[in-house]
Amino acid sequence: MSINILAIESSCDDTSAAIISDGSVLSNIVANQIVHQKYGGVVPEVASRAHQGSIIPVVEAALQEAGLKASELSAIAFTRGPGLIGSLIVGVSFAKAMALSLDLPIIEVNHMRAHVLAHFAEAPYPSFPFLCLTVSGGHTQIVLVRDYFDMEVLGNTLDDAAGEAFDKTGKLLGLNYPAGPIIDNLAKTGKPVFSFPHPKVKDYHFSFSGLKTSILYFLKKSIKNEPDFIQNNLNDICASVQKTIVDILIKELVKAAEHTGIKQIAVAGGVSANSELREVLQQTGKEKAWSTFIPKFEYCTDNAAMIGITAYQKFQKGDFSQQDITPVARWKV
Repeated sequence: MSINILAIESSCDDTSAAIISDGSVLSNIVANQIVHQKYGGVVPEVASRAHQGSIIPVVEAALQEAGLKASELSAIAFTRGPGLIGSLIVGVSFAKAMALSLDLPIIEVNHMRAHVLAHFAEAPYPSFPFLCLTVSGGHTQIVLVRDYFDMEVLGNTLDDAAGEAFDKTGKLLGLNYPAGPIIDNLAKTGKPVFSFPHPKVKDYHFSFSGLKTSILYFLKKSIKNEPDFIQNNLNDICASVQKTIVDILIKELVKAAEHTGIKQIAVAGGVSANSELREVLQQTGKEKAWSTFIPKFEYCTDNAAMIGITAYQKFQKGDFSQQDITPVARWKV
């Protein structure tokens, strides 16, 4: 009998449901919340209310696309954390209620662990041990992955995440939210002619608060001398900021790979969809004789497939959760 898992992801502003059958992704539905664009960032209360309206249609769509009935499910998995507590409550509560009605076990999943294990959604798979650069709007870290459930964070951001640096820069430039994809697109026709400082940190850690400040002061000074500076140099500014962020990420990843001697290198998280990061990682991989692994775009951003893939491994171990479980906003890998 097949192991069919319904997975639910609601950690931030994307409502997602997926069906995983014997470790294969049958469906992966994501509903985005465009409403946050007018606020320039995710509003937690708005996000949680939007999840309430999206979760049932998304789950129904996932089941329909997979060609399964709810009665054919083996378990229901969900993101327990980390994330926005209001958003998490919607997903966790729905999963628990649906599992109760169907008399199914539930499986809690760590969102950051799921980003790493998204690499097992489709072949080729990295072999253990491997290093994973996990970069998103809320997290930036280098993870040593010894096994599905044996992970060690070697380096972490000391303040802001890489994705936040992209979004903050976008706000300064007057771009819509989320700014990361927009900056990536504009940078393709620009040149990295402006220089920004790199943080001085140790042990594979990251810091982006100083970079955000330097970009702010750079723009203020430039606009003072040339009022239309941003409009006249938008593509070059984007290319320069993007190159700086990517260089910072790759520099620490190279250090970690050289120290550990590991040549299986992966990238995950929303920022891993950035075209320059993907290109530079592949180029660096060739120079360093790495085997590099980059997930498809649909598995980079928040999605339920990665939750289901992780849950499938837990199901095989019989690692189920109790009904009294509650979401956690902060939860380390």
